[in-house]
Amino acid sequence: MEEYISPYDERSLGKSPLAPRLKSLSGKRVTLLSIRKPKSAEFLGELGRILGEQHGALVSYDEKPTFTRPAPPEVIERLRAGADAVVEGLAD
Repeated sequence: MEEYISPYDERSLGKSPLAPRLKSLSGKRVTLLSIRKPKSAEFLGELGRILGEQHGALVSYDEKPTFTRPAPPEVIERLRAGADAVVEGLAD
């Protein structure tokens, strides 16, 4: 008999509420966070251009040290202190 092993972490804490939505991106600080996967820089560069030109966002960039682990506390703190919104870019 085969045993099924779930890929989900059964220790999860359940659902968290969504962050409040911004009414507009105009003048807001939006940080684009790269997880350092291939092609993520190209994706985030184009997204940053669009957010700045079409929506008036003040765009900055940051990155995680590696895509294989969660962002370390110092990256989270930079994001918290320096952004009104964060977009995490995944690509391959």
